[in-house]
Amino acid sequence: MPEVDPGLFRKVMGRFATGVTVVTTSVADEVFGMTANAFMAGSLAPPLCVISIARAAQMHGRLVSARRFGVSLLGEAEQPLSQRFSGRGPIGAAVPAFRYLGGIPVLAGGIGALAADVVATAACGDHTLFVGRVIAMEPAEGRPLLFYAGRYAALHPGEQVADIAYSFW
Repeated sequence: MPEVDPGLFRKVMGRFATGVTVVTTSVADEVFGMTANAFMAGSLAPPLCVISIARAAQMHGRLVSARRFGVSLLGEAEQPLSQRFSGRGPIGAAVPAFRYLGGIPVLAGGIGALAADVVATAACGDHTLFVGRVIAMEPAEGRPLLFYAGRYAALHPGEQVADIAYSFW
């Protein structure tokens, strides 16, 4: 098989619009967070979610140690927090406020949050997939912060999403 060009792979994968999250955990009573868009639902029964974290990321070792994590779903207003937790925001900007959900730190604000205990991990190239059993969650209202083609994006303001019940599961 021909070698896949990493730059082209990143460009093609960037064409998949995602939401933006901040993954949080605590180790020795210190809260840590990182921006991530590699997050998905894994199962309804039991309720599982999956995050993909680079093994080179500082968060990786913290998750291995803590065995718990929170995921804060960001709204449009939280773009500065996304930048801060990605390491791209100016120092001192967007000072985060945390709250606890199921004993796990999550960001105050956003359009939803969940807390999970790690129940499995799987090596995935230079990343690890952390499978979390959801122990607590809360929805909130707002417009999501999206990421597409290497940039933040938003839903078109005039567009209404149809309120139709689909059976995906």
